[in-house]
Parts: sequence; structure tokens; C-alpha cells
Amino acid sequence: MAALPAILSPSLLAADFARLGEEVRTVLAAGADWIHFDVMDNHYVPNLSIGPMVCEAIKPHAGEALIDVHLMVEPVDALVPQFAKAGAGLISFHPEASRHVHRTLALIREQGCKAGLVLNPATPLSVLDHVEDQLDLVLLMSVNPGFGGQSFIAGTLDKLRAVRLRLDAIQQRSGRAIRLEVDGGVKPDNIAAIAAAGADTFVAGSAIFGKPDYAAVIQQLRQAIAAA
Repeated sequence: MAALPAILSPSLLAADFARLGEEVRTVLAAGADWIHFDVMDNHYVPNLSIGPMVCEAIKPHAGEALIDVHLMVEPVDALVPQFAKAGAGLISFHPEASRHVHRTLALIREQGCKAGLVLNPATPLSVLDHVEDQLDLVLLMSVNPGFGGQSFIAGTLDKLRAVRLRLDAIQQRSGRAIRLEVDGGVKPDNIAAIAAAGADTFVAGSAIFGKPDYAAVIQQLRQAIAAA
């Protein structure tokens, strides 16, 4: 089976919020693939971030690049159509935050977006069992959600390997390739191990934003992925 090409999805949570449009243009020009858009509600997670209006505002700056919306909110369903209308290309959510995971995934796809499920460090893989046919992406949190700048939880590597085996089996059986994304503490010094464990999509925030040369960091990340 051919591996999916690696995707870098820088998290706007670490960007300069006073210059978001410029930050989006700069990081994409520097070689990023997607824009990761973290939505926190001070309810499901203990922090408050950005919503559909900001997504709509940055969409023109993102051009053709996919906006990768990560909903850390509860409840989920009311926000899905709002983000789809605001320009999201992919919407991921946490199963603990939805009463009906199958229904929420169906809603995302009905709105014309790709659908992803997010697994916290302590979320068991069994939540994937009956919804695999609706997934375009599985996102493993390598930190506990709610804050940027946290350190990578080393145990995520074993979990990544287990999900990779599962997704490879689905692809062999059905021909469907589901992306495997990792979010939290991803840096140039650990991204090779993360890629070797099976990830193909990488969220990096503070590793890129705030650095003097985004292109240099992105090149460093890509070289480490290729070496893995």
C-alpha cells in the first residue's frame, strides 16, 4: 500500500492573533499544507479560543489550502454547519463531546466537509469500531487538549502504532485511506519518531509560529519526516 503524502498543518493557536491573515499567508507561502484551527469553548476544555467568524475571516487568506477545524467543544452539532459555511474543509471532534458520534460524523459529511474523530490520551481505540466507514481522519492528541505549548506524551507513540495497524487493515479491506494526524508537542526533534510510528499528518504550533523563519522550520520538519 502506498503511504499518503505527509501533511503539515500549523496550529493557529500559536500564531500572532493581531495578524492572523498575514500569519496564514506567510506560513502557507513557507510550505505548510493545511491550516489547523483550534476551537475551545471553556466548557469541554478549560480555555476559550476562536469561532466561525474568525474562520470565515481567514478563509480568503488560506486560498486553496484546507482549513482543518478541531472542535474542542460540547455540544458539537450546532457548530458543524456554521464552520462548514465559514470555509472549513475538515471538521474533527471528540467522541466524549457528542451524544451520537455516528450522527455527528454524518452531519459533517452532509455539510460537504471531511470528517475526523479526535482521541484524547486516555480515550480507548474502541470508539472507532463502528464508525470507521465515516472517517476521513483520526486525530490522536499527544497532549491533553486545552492549551498550546505542552510537551509531547511519549505513550502516544504506542497508540499511534496501534491505530496505524487498524487503518492499514481498513485500507486493505476497503481501499479507503484514512489519514492519521497527531497534535500536541510536535517538534523537529520528535517528528521523525512520530512519523515512524505511523502518523502522516502533523499539527505543529509553537514549533513554527513565533520563529524567525517559518520556511526553515518547515523544511527541517519535512526532512525529519522523510528520514523516518
